[in-house]
Amino acid sequence: MSLSTLAVETVARGPVTMTGFQTANSETILAVVLQSLNDDKGEDIVQISLRGKSEMGDYMVIASGRSSRQVSAMSEKLADKIKSEFGVLSKIEGKGTGDWVLVDTGDVIVHIFRPEVREFYQLEKMWTPGSDPIEAPTAID
Repeated sequence: MSLSTLAVETVARGPVTMTGFQTANSETILAVVLQSLNDDKGEDIVQISLRGKSEMGDYMVIASGRSSRQVSAMSEKLADKIKSEFGVLSKIEGKGTGDWVLVDTGDVIVHIFRPEVREFYQLEKMWTPGSDPIEAPTAID
């Protein structure tokens, strides 16, 4: 098997899991995510079950950090923790600016925002049952 074939198969399977780590299922990853965000002083941590709502994952976690630096540091530490505990390589988007960082572990999708960006996008309203519909945002003030 060539290296390019292995890479294509790995991407098709989703997050890479290495051997010698504890079993990674959505509940154990969720527990580590919540603990890591809590340890890093994440604020307003919300977990949303995506089961039956979306195929993209089992859970979504939304949290806030007080500054761009904290948001970026929380996301980096979280990805490192998931890798060291489970051997799962997470995908990270937005770490450079630190306004809104997405950490995709495969089964658990984590959004970490600065408070004003989180308030602007109101992401949890899209996924929480019984929420009022919101208009699509146009720009950040």
